[in-house]
Amino acid sequence: VQLVESGGGSVQSGGSLRLSCAASGFTYSIYSMAWFRQAPGKEREGVAAIDSDGSTVYGDSVKGRFTISQDNAKNTLYLQMNSLEAEDTAKYYCAARRGKTSYLLRGWAYNFWGQGTQVTVSS
Repeated sequence: VQLVESGGGSVQSGGSLRLSCAASGFTYSIYSMAWFRQAPGKEREGVAAIDSDGSTVYGDSVKGRFTISQDNAKNTLYLQMNSLEAEDTAKYYCAARRGKTSYLLRGWAYNFWGQGTQVTVSS
């Protein structure tokens, strides 16, 4: 299983970025996928997740600003981030698990992780 994130970078407050996670080595359509983030000195935070049926869930801090989506034909997960704030600065990770779970925003529920991509928002 391989998860490779891309799309991170530096942006000013109020700007937008789209992260991508290219997945390989497993049957993508039966996996639940998620984005997590971790800022220096802070705990890992569940940002958004999409389960194998396409249902989505978001962390409270990003609701209304971030959108998770996927392209099953390309085995790729996306995170569209709008209205970015300095508090969104973190390293963002893609994660995958086989099947569904009631704990889509809990890191321990996921078996596979990417290396992460850095997002820096300047105010």
